Order: sequence, then C-alpha cells, then structure tokens
Amino acid sequence: MTTATRVYVARLAGLPVFDPNGDHVGRVRDAVVRLRTTNRPPQVVGLVAEMPLRRRIFLPMGRVTSIDTDAVVLGTGTLNLRRFEKRPNELLVLEDLLDRRVTIEPDEVPGVVVDVAMEPNRLGEWSLVRVAVREHTGRLARRGHLREVDWVRARGLIGVPDTQGTANLLALLEGMRPADLANALQDMTDERRNEVAAALDDERLADVLGELPEHDQVEILAALDRERAADVLEEMDPDDAADLLAELPRAEQEVLFELMEPEEADPVRQLMKYQKGTAGSMMTSEPVILTPDTTVAEALARIREPQLPPAVAAQVFVARAPMATPTGRYLGIVHFQRLLREPPAEILGGVLDSGIDPLRPETPMVEVTRRMATYDLVALPVVDGSNRLVGAVTVDDLLDHSLPPDWRDRDTASGGVSG
Repeated sequence: MTTATRVYVARLAGLPVFDPNGDHVGRVRDAVVRLRTTNRPPQVVGLVAEMPLRRRIFLPMGRVTSIDTDAVVLGTGTLNLRRFEKRPNELLVLEDLLDRRVTIEPDEVPGVVVDVAMEPNRLGEWSLVRVAVREHTGRLARRGHLREVDWVRARGLIGVPDTQGTANLLALLEGMRPADLANALQDMTDERRNEVAAALDDERLADVLGELPEHDQVEILAALDRERAADVLEEMDPDDAADLLAELPRAEQEVLFELMEPEEADPVRQLMKYQKGTAGSMMTSEPVILTPDTTVAEALARIREPQLPPAVAAQVFVARAPMATPTGRYLGIVHFQRLLREPPAEILGGVLDSGIDPLRPETPMVEVTRRMATYDLVALPVVDGSNRLVGAVTVDDLLDHSLPPDWRDRDTASGGVSG
C-alpha cells in the first residue's frame, strides 16, 4: 500500500474513491472501527463510501491500495453493493467520535474532539492512534488551545457520551447537497440525527426535509419545538410542506398553521385541499410567473436566480396581474430555449406558446404523465375554472409521486459489480 503513514479521518470525508481502472466509485463518508477487548486502540476495518445512487457501501481496508490528499484508490473493481450496516462492536469515527467531550489525561483537561488520526502497522493493520482535541476554556470569547494526544490519553471516547456536540460534524456536512445530507442523516441514530437536524439553519433543514422519507420528516419535525417547526415549514416549498403536514394529526396541523405567517400558510392550506393523485396535489404553487409586457432580458435574469430548481427555471408562465397564485388570466408559457433565441428587448407577450392546454387541479396523475411525455415537457401549467394560474406540475413533482412511497428509504438490496 502506498499511502501516508498517518491519515486524519476528517480530511478523508468527501474524497473521491477510484477503482484500479480509474473509474469513479463514490466518495468517502466515514471510517469504520472495531472495538477491541483489550485497552488497545480500535482497529480501522474499512471505509464507508457513498455511491452515485445514494447507497452507502463498506470498503474493507485490505482493498485500499492508496490514500492521499486527493483520492482513495482501490485494488479491485469488484465491490459488495450491500448497504452498509454498523455492527454492535463498531463505531463510525466521524459520526460517533467527532465533537465528543473528553478529558485529557493526566492533566484532567476537558476538551472536544475535532479529528482522529489512524496509522498502519508493519502488517498493514490500521488503528486509531491520535486524537486532535480543542481544550475547553470556559470563556465564550476565546477558543481553546488545539492539541494532539495519544488515543489512550483521551478519556471518554468509548461508551455512551455524556454530551456530544455537532459543530465539527456540521462543518464536514456543510458542502453536501441536500439529498446527500438527507442520506447521511438516515445512517445516524435517531438521537444523533435529531441533534444534527436541529443544529441546521431553517432554510438548510427545509431543503433536507424535502429529501427524506415522510416518516423521518415527521420524527425530525416532532423533535423540534413548535415555533421552530413552523419556521422550517415556512422555508419549505409549499408542496413539500403540504405533503409533510398531511402526515400529522389534524390538531397538530392547525397548531402549526396558526404559528406560520398567513402568507406562508395560505398556499399550503390550499394545496392540502386537493385530492391525492391529482395535478393539484402534486403541483408547486410558486412557479416563475411574469406579465406579458416583461422583456426577454428580464425573464432570463429571473430564471438565472440560483435558488430556483432546474425544472422550475426551465420556463416562465405568462399571466395577467396579480402575479401570485391564483393569478389573473393565464396566457401561455415561454421555454428558456425560446428566450435564448429572442432579442433581449422583445416582450414575452409576443413570443409565448399558448398552444399547450393547461391542466386542471383535478386532472389525474396518469393524464399528467401522458401529457408531459407527449409534449416532452418538464413542467405543465395548472389553471382553475376561471383560467387563473394556480400552479405548475414539474417533472420532479411527477417522479416524486410516481415512485413507490418508500423510495427515499435507504436501499437494502445486496449484490456485486465487477469493474
């Protein structure tokens, strides 16, 4: 094995993993250690890698040929694709040890774990050998001294911690996409998951909740105090918030609605009135809506806004004022490719497509799917009986409701692949 003699696990997080042919396998998410019956430090038995389909698998250390600052390389292209499950005598270094409160012996100095280092012996067996600890000063305005100590000098690493913070773990998770972070939360214990979720800001937590199975959404929301839960619901897309609230008892729904701002609660209430499996129940009530006198340049600037999901930004819907749903009379749609072909000063009223019949809120999902596939669209408008735009069904909405209810749950299938 050609690798550094000492590797810090927190620095491994997010590194790409390649097979011997140079094909990308996934990214490192954690290291797995096995506890020993003696006082010897835990043995590092493998890495946890996340594959493109959000499946976490186990990579034995014996199959790792090199570890450096840029990548982890495997010595084989044959992988066990069974979902990783932590065993009773195992720990995940980042999930279970990062942010632990420990005491440094023999000085009895309290501190918090910020990283753990592993090293191989002459036989190629890896063990945890050093712990990076930030001393606890007790002063709010001052950060404690960072020191590195032998594993055996950090008391409190093994066993149920009295307290375990989340600051360093959150720093590692910060760069993850919401779907990947949701995946990571599913691998944590309920208590740890709820701690990490509660430490996220409202907008970030709202994005992550939308990527979790409904039962996990409910459990995380229930662990928050009600005012915080209402704030998070306000940050969610109205259709995601409606789906989540639909899983709660009616009394709890009303409490949260009362705590939400009326302008945030009203669209969610309206979405919950539509029958399940219809366009109304799937649609987003916040597509990009512009007036017919808006210029092409203004429309392009609007769909370039980074917070817009790709399916929502793929077109603009044109309607008479008011612009909030339900709008004035719906006029048509302009796809972004058409916007790119038109002069910047051209107005939308002169380039819109009015030949695609809009959906009605009661249109069944089968018809929505057929219509979207027929016209190769990523979104379709939804109008009410007065031809007012009330929302749009996007392709991601359609997929979310077409897949089995438990599709966001972690895959437990097993198998192998040869590279």
